[in-house]
Amino acid sequence: MFGPGFDRPSCPDDPGRSYAELVGGPLDGLLLDITGWRPEETGDGVSLLTELGQFGPAGWALYDPRPGDPARWDWGGDSP
Repeated sequence: MFGPGFDRPSCPDDPGRSYAELVGGPLDGLLLDITGWRPEETGDGVSLLTELGQFGPAGWALYDPRPGDPARWDWGGDSP
């Protein structure tokens, strides 16, 4: 992931790479590198391990691709 507090503080501009912006929730504004991911791998969304969510260090943030805008993924909640 990319964003404040990560290795690269701004939007990466890497040729040939694809990123999804995470919208809402604990990872709001960060970019997820989805280069090479197939739609069937992400159609139901992803669970991302994070210390920033409701459940602390062992928690997961759930994000789903936004219908009609696959470059933005919306937060669906946190999970233990």
